[in-house]
Amino acid sequence: MIAVIGAGSWGTALALQLARSGVNVRLGGVVELDLLEAMVTDRENVRYLPGIKFPENLTAYPDLEACLDGVRDILVVVPSHGLRGTLTTALPFLRADSRVCWATKGFELHSGKLPHQVAAEVLGEDRPVAVLSGPTFAKEVGEGLPTAMTIASNNKEFGASLAAAISGKNFRAYTSDDFIGVEVGGAIKNVLAIGAGMCDGLGFGANARVALITRGLVELKRLGVALGAKQETMMGLAGMGDLVLTCTDNLSRNRRMGLALASGKTVEEAQEEIQQVVEGVLAAEAVKEVAEELGIEMPICHQVYRILYEGVSPREAVGELMGRALKPEQEA
Repeated sequence: MIAVIGAGSWGTALALQLARSGVNVRLGGVVELDLLEAMVTDRENVRYLPGIKFPENLTAYPDLEACLDGVRDILVVVPSHGLRGTLTTALPFLRADSRVCWATKGFELHSGKLPHQVAAEVLGEDRPVAVLSGPTFAKEVGEGLPTAMTIASNNKEFGASLAAAISGKNFRAYTSDDFIGVEVGGAIKNVLAIGAGMCDGLGFGANARVALITRGLVELKRLGVALGAKQETMMGLAGMGDLVLTCTDNLSRNRRMGLALASGKTVEEAQEEIQQVVEGVLAAEAVKEVAEELGIEMPICHQVYRILYEGVSPREAVGELMGRALKPEQEA
């Protein structure tokens, strides 16, 4: 039995995958309880993944205490700004031996903490925990299309049991012990995807898109290593894989945000059009704060921040990037 907390598109998709792999799943949440109540009778998430019926072993629970009652393993699937609050709300209902995983991507705004640091503050240092991340779109996972992800854990047994629980005919989970590397990839790629969307929206072509992704990967690796990540993790599914996916496909909300900004829309207008949380907007501010604190140069992420928060036009930002002093590639 696994309880999935967070009934948006991604939480529902992961709940569906676990159920298809033979796990009994309870799907709950701390917000949008009306949506969960509708799922009890509809047997699908009509709002976020319409048309995909729940297997018999997947049940929606509008009441969080009932959802967590007696369950050992919990998967939290909420945006980064909601992680601390969700864990705090769930804590009184956890068993002493509960193990907690999250599929949250991003630094906590203003504190600059990664999800595993937030979890340690709320849940304590000794509990088995894990993070699930990688190149995925909820719609494709919900439809059962082939997917691969990475699970990093502080407990080898927990990581392996999660990988076995979620893996199936069309889903493969790899394990890792590099919490920081897996989380940094998910934190930064959304910012870069906004940049990629703007790049394509301005008609700059494939050359510019590939240059942005490649140099964006350098920024991702630079910050990750400074925080203690392993370089090889940055080149894996949770790093380069997630970056390429999010920058190149219009299922990405962050890429669509960039496309909308390039067309002249404001951040607010674009957000209204997308109708779901665009993680890269808040992530741009958090990444800027962390990079400045560590003295890490991240020119692409910095320009995305300036567009989002300082009113700089996308074309002006590109001009500043292209006008930077020339350097050897490995030093730039």
